[in-house]
Amino acid sequence: MFINKLNQKSFSEGYIHRLMNVLGITARIRRKKVNRIRVKPEYTKENILARDFTAKAPNEKWLTDVTEFSIPGDNRKLYLSPIMDIYDNSIIEYEISFKNNNQLVFKMFDRAIQKHPDAKPIFHSDRGFQYTGNIFKSKIEEAGMVQSMSRVGKCIDNGSMEGFFGILKTEMFYGKKFKTLEELREKIIQYIKFYNEKRFQKGLGCMAPLEYRNHAS
Repeated sequence: MFINKLNQKSFSEGYIHRLMNVLGITARIRRKKVNRIRVKPEYTKENILARDFTAKAPNEKWLTDVTEFSIPGDNRKLYLSPIMDIYDNSIIEYEISFKNNNQLVFKMFDRAIQKHPDAKPIFHSDRGFQYTGNIFKSKIEEAGMVQSMSRVGKCIDNGSMEGFFGILKTEMFYGKKFKTLEELREKIIQYIKFYNEKRFQKGLGCMAPLEYRNHAS
């Protein structure tokens, strides 16, 4: 009855906030992006993607980035490096490690190439040290891809990838307790599977990413 009465009226934002306080309801807030390791790049690329987060078919545009996790009582950090296909927002490959180094990205990239040997997408990232070294440049060239990079300080240039990190952390990390980083690692793996296979997205016609991808086959 109480909910029905609320649906029949309009209330100010301040009233809703006071009501939430009374009921003990709080919102989960996406936290600010953490600072990254700064290393002088061996080369950089232009922002070819140009914030065009659309694709007509799978493997036209891939996005990537690295995000970190930490929990109280553990001095270590956990790093997640995924690749998103912008066609269906699916995470086509990822690597999780306790070290934020080149191998974190290289292992992920090599597996993605093995899984999709014919893919020649635009490969977009920020200007992190993993993507601006000559070794990774060689990997991109050997794969026949076109590399694209966000402008300095412009996280919005990689907005869809940042959006995924925000969704992941809001839904399975913020406000939750984990005994160990190893437990958190397993939860991340489980969430990515859920995200790809079962989490419906309005922009995909209320289908999960892999379900939408299968419709393109």
